[in-house]
Amino acid sequence: MKKLEDVLAWGGTKKDIAFLAVSGLALLVSIFDLAPLPFDAAWVAILLCGVPIVLEAVIGLVTAFDIKADVLVSIALIASVIIGEDFAAGEVAFIMQLGSLLEELTVARARAGIERLVRLTPRTARVVRDGQEIVVPAEQVAVDELLRVLPGETVPVDGVIVSGQTSINQAVMTGESLPVDKGAGDEVSSGTVNQFGAFEMRSTRVGENSSIQRMIRLVQSADAGKAKIVGVADRWATWIVVIALTAAALTWIISGEIIRAVTILVVFCPCALVLATPTAIMAAIGNATHHGFLVREGDALERLATVSRFAFDKTGTLTFGTPRVTAVESALPELSREELYNCAAGAEMRSEHPLGKAIVRCYREEMDKEPSAPEAFSMLPGRGVRAVVEGKEVAAGNAQLLAEEAIEIPAEAQAAAAAHSNEGCTVIYIALDGRFAGFIALSDTLRPDAQDTIRRVREAGVTPVLLTGDHESAAGAIARRLAIEEYRAGCLPEDKLRYIDASQEQGKQVCMVGDGVNDAPALKRAFVGVAMGGIGSDIAVDAADIALVNDDIREIPHLLRLSRRMMRTIRLNMTFSMALNFVAIVLAMTGALNPVVGALVHNAGSVVVIINSALLLKWRERT
Repeated sequence: MKKLEDVLAWGGTKKDIAFLAVSGLALLVSIFDLAPLPFDAAWVAILLCGVPIVLEAVIGLVTAFDIKADVLVSIALIASVIIGEDFAAGEVAFIMQLGSLLEELTVARARAGIERLVRLTPRTARVVRDGQEIVVPAEQVAVDELLRVLPGETVPVDGVIVSGQTSINQAVMTGESLPVDKGAGDEVSSGTVNQFGAFEMRSTRVGENSSIQRMIRLVQSADAGKAKIVGVADRWATWIVVIALTAAALTWIISGEIIRAVTILVVFCPCALVLATPTAIMAAIGNATHHGFLVREGDALERLATVSRFAFDKTGTLTFGTPRVTAVESALPELSREELYNCAAGAEMRSEHPLGKAIVRCYREEMDKEPSAPEAFSMLPGRGVRAVVEGKEVAAGNAQLLAEEAIEIPAEAQAAAAAHSNEGCTVIYIALDGRFAGFIALSDTLRPDAQDTIRRVREAGVTPVLLTGDHESAAGAIARRLAIEEYRAGCLPEDKLRYIDASQEQGKQVCMVGDGVNDAPALKRAFVGVAMGGIGSDIAVDAADIALVNDDIREIPHLLRLSRRMMRTIRLNMTFSMALNFVAIVLAMTGALNPVVGALVHNAGSVVVIINSALLLKWRERT
């Protein structure tokens, strides 16, 4: 169900569109005298579009002495009405409200991410008190209490495992693509998910101090330091008002003709200047949409044009976030690679572990057949699996599992496995009938366009940076493959925030590209946040300024260059509009323009600005 303010905002937008449509029709009736009316039809535009402008200007002046572009517009409106130039007043009001509507449409914001993040917070916890397990609200858990967490449950508070073996999905906190095996003495964080074995833990941080609550506070406060771009017309409003009033007063005094003074006020109305930015932004947003981007913040493209660093998350952004088999190595002369692969895939057929599922999936894709079905199967949380495949006893898992089976891993196999680990792979060791048989290496899959994307970002004069929650070897391997010189491994959400803050304090504005819940604070704090809209979490998308709907990262360099082209268009629009205004003022001072003709002249300027902005719709840099 839509929130009340969202409904009211949309209702207000529809009302503005209706008022503009009626006002535009009224101005046509007025200028061409299409219908006999007891009053000038331009008054419809004055009342529907002009009165709100005047009220807003008065409120801004009275409450905060805030001089914006609408102050000059209000002066021109009132002066035009006083001397009977109703059409000029209505036309100015119409153009200004059109520009205001365009700005409203480009700065629409959606902030549902915090609510979704709060829903990730565990509601209850299983606390063991006096030997009895009781379920209590998570916020009632005290420090140093004993808790029990069952498979599939969310860890309610931060703590340390005291007994049990399991695998924890930590994506919500670190963004890691693979679950992490945990045992006694290992730390676990609230909001992470227990995937397999039951375990008992001792609470260390609870309530507002827990990891998930800190994450919520980070997201809530992350955009506090993000600068908002002020409209150009509003930024120059004070000078425009002073110059216009001075020119009008001097002209009236010298010529003695108030009509010339009013004409100056009309032609000095910053209509084209007000339209210069929103029309270019709307056209650029339309271009971005054709390339798979949803621009959720109106000034996001303006900010993007000034960034000097692109910070990329790894998992799900530069990689697909799904493990694949990269090597199958047999240690037994009589055992072929295919036979080892079949035994491992058969043993993992009933496994729920993501690595086991990946082995089975990759075997089916590579061999184009089903692995041999296991005759017996048992899951060993935090270590691996045991199974009987084609009469052979198979053990597949980590080094700890083989150590429990008293199976020694040869030195050459350890060295080969270490080489794969240094490249960011996860190694699954395999034993057959009590003998070490070999290993399978799995790693995340790099997106095929990642290298080209990073190269083009660098060619645009922007420094690419890798920020990831993965361990050092995985981060280093990806950074080397992509030729990224600067990277940070083992990043928690607050670590990414610290990097962004440090960079931006040095004047190096950062665009963050990510997909996970753990990226949400960084996406919100960065000067610009771009979320992967296809595979990304709703929370990440809501925190970002821009969503890449189809996850096609090769379009990111186009978005960067489009933003710069948009800013050049805006500067050209502003230069033209100001030059036109000054020329019109000179003509108004000499009496060559009256208010109606003056209104039409600067209306023509607005049309030129709109046409120039529209060229952005189809723009794409030639390569």
